[in-house]
Amino acid sequence: MVSIHSFAYSGDDTNEVVNRLLAETLSACESPTFGFIFYGCDHDGHAIRSAFEDALPHMPYLGGTSCSGVMAGGKLWGEGSIGSLIVDDPAGNFGVGCAVLGDSPSFAAEKALNQALANAGCPGEVPELIWIYQAPGHEEDVVAGLKRLVGEACPIIGGSSADNTVEGNWAQICPMGVFTDAVIVGVMFTSGGVGFSFQGGYEPAGPRGIVAKRNGREILEIDDAPAAATYNGWIRGAIDKQLEHGGVILAETTMFPLAVDMGDQEGIPHYRLVHPESITADGGLSTFANIDAATEIFCMRGDRDRLIERAGRAATEATTKLPGGPDSLAGGLLVYCAGCMMAVGDQMPEVAETVARSFSDMPFLGCFTFGEQGTLARQNVHGNLMISAIAFGNGL
Repeated sequence: MVSIHSFAYSGDDTNEVVNRLLAETLSACESPTFGFIFYGCDHDGHAIRSAFEDALPHMPYLGGTSCSGVMAGGKLWGEGSIGSLIVDDPAGNFGVGCAVLGDSPSFAAEKALNQALANAGCPGEVPELIWIYQAPGHEEDVVAGLKRLVGEACPIIGGSSADNTVEGNWAQICPMGVFTDAVIVGVMFTSGGVGFSFQGGYEPAGPRGIVAKRNGREILEIDDAPAAATYNGWIRGAIDKQLEHGGVILAETTMFPLAVDMGDQEGIPHYRLVHPESITADGGLSTFANIDAATEIFCMRGDRDRLIERAGRAATEATTKLPGGPDSLAGGLLVYCAGCMMAVGDQMPEVAETVARSFSDMPFLGCFTFGEQGTLARQNVHGNLMISAIAFGNGL
């Protein structure tokens, strides 16, 4: 039988918070076999890792910083929070690997996956699910490296570590250390099965065009015209102030992201969302995800209510995909975009409550990320302003 345990506490003293967290963990868990750990960026990741290594030296775990802390138990715990989700599955196999992204993030991802499989005692096998947490910036390369080993046969789900101010104060944590520029890969062969979902709470607004020219994550031209000016017309002048001199446009564009059509699945269209981040000096759009040249892009629209509702829908969909059905749910994990969290603002407690209900008030943990990875229309991809959910089955 599989059981899931989730704990969260908040405070300024890292040692005090993590020791309280571990005391609950050791009291509740008979055989902790895998762990997720997320924490506000003001906490000391090295102290968190040291405490977990001392208390649970044989448990693989992964995680890192989460924008403004965590959500668990149907509530937000705030910037000073630390949260954990512990999988108690003695019949399963789990492993963690990590690698610094370096000059070849794709190769680093392969290396980390092979290390995780070896540590799980399953070298060369295709896991039930791959879960990743990484530094922002090279997510497409990471996913490509993992897919070279497992293709689309295995769901790749996770997020990009975040801070509170987009200043680079993020970190990744695992038994091998605390990093600022790494990819950490977890592999799961559970005895109770998993369900998963990857969704975005937006719909097409109408305007669309072709990426005519790009440079990395900068879109230079849309339909052979300057990208920023074209996009500004699509969103009715929302970035007029930045258009002349350039600058950050994150807040202004959160409700109007770009998107790539990933195709229909069971008659439902799926879109990979891409968040415009800034206007460059030459009138281009810098984004938080790649879009290839010659790709058709759509202007999307969203609102607070849709973003609140979508989190619950993702949790519900993951639960319904469990091999044993919704009644076999043991607990869940949710990745919620930090940009969506900021846009929802003071209504975020409703998101935590909605997710708790959708997970049938079973233990769950949620983190807030600067990029999300998941499976859309049977393809493993990286997107922005998205929601990933995993449901764990109890094996009964």
